[in-house]
Amino acid sequence: MLRPSVSEGDGAPPGNYVASGYSVYEEDNEHLQEGLRAKVKALKHLSIDIGTEVKFQNKMLQEMDSDFDSTGGLLGATMGRLKALSRGSQTKIFCYVLLFALFVFFVLYWVIKLR
Repeated sequence: MLRPSVSEGDGAPPGNYVASGYSVYEEDNEHLQEGLRAKVKALKHLSIDIGTEVKFQNKMLQEMDSDFDSTGGLLGATMGRLKALSRGSQTKIFCYVLLFALFVFFVLYWVIKLR
């Protein structure tokens, strides 16, 4: 059995440790290394999943941006038509509103009557 010439904490070379003490430390170290490897592996998978989710969310945001742009263009064109319609004859607008109201009432009457 080998005994260190200097105490273990005094910087003795690793070859001079008592065999049983060295193996306990080595086993603890390997156990801790395995735990650390598992945690690093889990973090790696988690970061890859986060990156995938970020890419998917960016794609969805770009699609929503283009949808909002097209909707904004459509609303702008509709507002232009409404302005042009409001500049026209007020009697014409009143007739359109009256016809629309009559159509809605007719449809509601028809739906209620079928029940």
